[in-house]
Amino acid sequence: MRRKASGKSTPRKKPATRSARKSIRRFEASDAEAVGEILASSPEAAAWTVKSLEQLNKRGELGWVIEEKKKVVGFLVVRSVVAEAEILNLGVAPAKRRTGLAEALLNEALKELRRTRVDRLFLEVRESNTPAISFYEKHAFRKTGRRPRYYRDPDEAAVLMMKELTG
Repeated sequence: MRRKASGKSTPRKKPATRSARKSIRRFEASDAEAVGEILASSPEAAAWTVKSLEQLNKRGELGWVIEEKKKVVGFLVVRSVVAEAEILNLGVAPAKRRTGLAEALLNEALKELRRTRVDRLFLEVRESNTPAISFYEKHAFRKTGRRPRYYRDPDEAAVLMMKELTG
């Protein structure tokens, strides 16, 4: 509260934040085309077809999208089995990278996974994708191994990573 010269209190206005313009929600089949566009502009991400994306919820996978001004600008997909989960894909539109959107998506997924008592979260990432590896390390994922020739077009090894969600 601020005091006016008259001595009366007025509520302090909250500053506008980026979170006021972005929202995270669960993935819907109608998001498949927008997510497909993000994937098409992200050669380092796992390549999925729009048709495959439309089936995501039917396969039991968990997906989230992040929107800015009602436009999907990022997504994250996880598969969860009992107490373990795996990040299958995470992507942000190239023009929106390094703005905190991937972190917001990851935090939302972590919150849900902890709520459902998942203990460990795994992922694979292209060995050459050093920005992604750094991102995951910043969020307490640790390298646990390497799979040679895991990715195609181009052939490349995967770095295996894991995060403990308990403790």
